[in-house]
Amino acid sequence: MQNQKRVVIDAVSPQINCGEFYIKRIVNEIVKVDAHVLGDGHDVVAASVLFKHEKDRKWSEVRMHHSVNDEWEASFTVENQGFYSYKVEGWVDYALNWQHGIVRKIDDNQHVKSELLEGITYLKPLLKKVLKKEKEYLDYCINCFNDEEKYNEAIKEAKSHNLHDIFVRYPEKFLANESKELKIYVDRKKALFSTWYEFFPRSSSQNKGQHGTFKDCERLLPRIAEMGFDTLYFPPVHPIGEVNRKGKNNTTEAKDGDVGSAWGIGSQYGGHKDIHPQLGTVEDFKALVKKAKDLGIEVAMDYALQAAPDHPWVKDHPDWFKWRPDGTVQYAENPPKKYQDILPIYWESKDYKNLWKECLDILMYWIDCDIKVFRVDNPHTKPYYFWNWIIDEVKKKHPDVLFLAEAFTRPKVMQQLAKQGYTQSYTYFTWRNTKQEFIEYMTELTQTEQREYMRPNFWPNTPDINPYHLQGANESKYIQRYVLAATLSSNIGIYGPVFEQQIDEAIPGKEEYYMSEKFEVKHYNWDVQNKLTAVISKVNAIRHQHEALQQTNNIKFCNVNNDNLIAYYKWNDAKTDELLIVVSLEQYYVQQGTVQLPLQDLGIHSGHQITVNDLVTGSSYNWYNEWNFVELHPTLPFHIFKINK
Repeated sequence: MQNQKRVVIDAVSPQINCGEFYIKRIVNEIVKVDAHVLGDGHDVVAASVLFKHEKDRKWSEVRMHHSVNDEWEASFTVENQGFYSYKVEGWVDYALNWQHGIVRKIDDNQHVKSELLEGITYLKPLLKKVLKKEKEYLDYCINCFNDEEKYNEAIKEAKSHNLHDIFVRYPEKFLANESKELKIYVDRKKALFSTWYEFFPRSSSQNKGQHGTFKDCERLLPRIAEMGFDTLYFPPVHPIGEVNRKGKNNTTEAKDGDVGSAWGIGSQYGGHKDIHPQLGTVEDFKALVKKAKDLGIEVAMDYALQAAPDHPWVKDHPDWFKWRPDGTVQYAENPPKKYQDILPIYWESKDYKNLWKECLDILMYWIDCDIKVFRVDNPHTKPYYFWNWIIDEVKKKHPDVLFLAEAFTRPKVMQQLAKQGYTQSYTYFTWRNTKQEFIEYMTELTQTEQREYMRPNFWPNTPDINPYHLQGANESKYIQRYVLAATLSSNIGIYGPVFEQQIDEAIPGKEEYYMSEKFEVKHYNWDVQNKLTAVISKVNAIRHQHEALQQTNNIKFCNVNNDNLIAYYKWNDAKTDELLIVVSLEQYYVQQGTVQLPLQDLGIHSGHQITVNDLVTGSSYNWYNEWNFVELHPTLPFHIFKINK
């Protein structure tokens, strides 16, 4: 195919899988676009980024700036939720090319009368585009360029910045080339910044041995809000199967009174659109959601697409399950774990359209109950394209809805779920424990293309994971883990009462809690206050006060001459909020070291005084040098410094 365009546009970024998937932002976040834009020969090339919201008719434009080696860049801000399109446009700018040429000739003392007359041909087309004062100026230039007696005035204006700026503002894009359109999905702020607290509603009762209710949960809401959590996540609240119900400590035979696993959904009392009767009614649940909302907390529901053997689906929709020749269904497995109380969905079912519709109806039902956040159980065991479809269908009508993927699995699987539309993702933070591991993992999340589509959510523990480094750990270790999660990632969460009360007894040789709450009702003293809860509350307050901690990608690790100390610089996009975080990774002994400040990133030189304010203790320190001394004690193993320049 013949193509007369002279400009090539290549290597446009960001883009995911050559534009197959959209990148992600939140409202008022910046999108930085880079591209290789080059033309043949030596003519002046210009480029722009064009962008528009899905509801806009016209494209907005921001000019790109050349950096080095035919590489161009520009930034724009996305102001509304929903989809944006963006593309790069490039052209040979003949007007700027003329000005570039005539300036060189004038500086070489050449007579440029012919070039001035040529310049008029670039000025006249602009007369109908420019403002009144600009038109007066262009008329003056045309007059000068035509009049040999005004030659000195003419060459002055030909070289002027004023004329150059007009050419830039009103480009003639002859034979312009465009890249293909790329997509951005823009979410509300909570997609990037959220603080999760998880507990089992059935363990909320004040009375030992008594099953908790949603009314009991309401009593706990003020405490959770005061600690600075804005998202309350409940494991499944649906009826629990009675057939093959699990007993305490994951035994395969339940005894009288055993409550089973909340993830074994469905019984004679209903399925995914019903409430477990011992928790209360749907109206009780709605009342809880409203009271939480009044306190600034959103309730997140668990979305687990599986069924207990006595789930109504098994009888009403047998084609949604894969039956073996002996008339049974193989129970679910996620090796090495076995779930005898759960039947997996048969996603290859011929009746898949009705299955998918029902899965969507479940979400829409709870969205109508004012649920806008879903934590999705084991999404990696369901088809990727199913998730792409269902998330897209929900977002069309309810753009505020967010999805957290609970997929502790292979890296590319987790990344694919994020590409298919998941808002947030659980991560490997739970297992990272050394300085080098943190640096390598954060570099992967924030310096590769993952930064464009995968929003990490750091959890120190979950009901499924009691990591080895927390088994038998002291209070200092728990503080360290929370501070790391809360300052490295803008999305964080804890399995609340177990973490803050440092309950860590494990099944020997496994990262699983002994006598796990997944299979029984627990009784907690919800009035417990200790140093850990105080630190959690203080750190959460700092997170809400400082934009540098409300994003993940703006991070730079600083050199420290002690492998037991890790330090990192974080900032907001405008660099109006700059923090230095130093954490001791040693839970028993005092650690000392010197931290190297990132002077270039701070825009200062060695010898320039800065003041660092510890946002937890209130202490202040004046630093003058590139390298500065720090000392951390296990009683408070971290600094969160506000940098004042």
